[in-house]
Amino acid sequence: MENFKSDVEIKLVALDMDGTLLNNKGCISQANRQAIKYAKDKGVIVVLSTGRSLLTCREHADDLELSSYLVTVNGSEIWDENRELVERNLVKPEHIQWMWDLSHQHKAKFWAINTVRTLHNELPEDLHNFEWLKFGFSIDDDATRELVLNELTAKGEFELTNSTLKNIEVNAAGINKARGLAVVCERLGIDMKNVMAVGDSRNDLMMIKEAGLGVAMGNAQEVVKEEADWITSSNEEDGVAKAIQKWVLDN
Repeated sequence: MENFKSDVEIKLVALDMDGTLLNNKGCISQANRQAIKYAKDKGVIVVLSTGRSLLTCREHADDLELSSYLVTVNGSEIWDENRELVERNLVKPEHIQWMWDLSHQHKAKFWAINTVRTLHNELPEDLHNFEWLKFGFSIDDDATRELVLNELTAKGEFELTNSTLKNIEVNAAGINKARGLAVVCERLGIDMKNVMAVGDSRNDLMMIKEAGLGVAMGNAQEVVKEEADWITSSNEEDGVAKAIQKWVLDN
């Protein structure tokens, strides 16, 4: 398992943030920071591929001195090296309204990201005047979460993932991190087989499956580990650094 792709040159590393690059305190460890620097020094492109918006991931990209693309809001937005918008994929306002109503129906907490900001458990009355990127449900009760997921699935209009076992993330149909990375790779002239993607949750699943080398964190959900080519240590144990060391720096 560890050697089956050792002959493939990794030219781009795609990193999820929460539960992957960031530790449980929301910080980047010194080991992760150093490994990313060494990868960049070797000429490897490092891309953050996250469920976060540009507003909440940009400081980490700047802190790491990443002058590369960003895939944000699970692929709803793609930004170039100058932080100029390459592509935006929206959720229809009427779908946001419908999900807002669904959250009230099931007494579920929620959040929603538009092109201006992230809102928690409240939406503006004029929500149809905004451009929406993602809607998320946070539901502790398994049975209720399953009911909501079934209603979302039946609608047939959405890409459904999660970033923890207790939530549901909703993007426009067909929009995910893998598709975002494919756009980035096309612009850079890199084949997906030369990509290492690292993540921990269902919103990382497609990029882990479609990258040449898919790496699951030690703290990843089981479904992610099952689909990954390799499993690294947890986000509390410098898992990103260990993956970069093994597959990028040692090769």
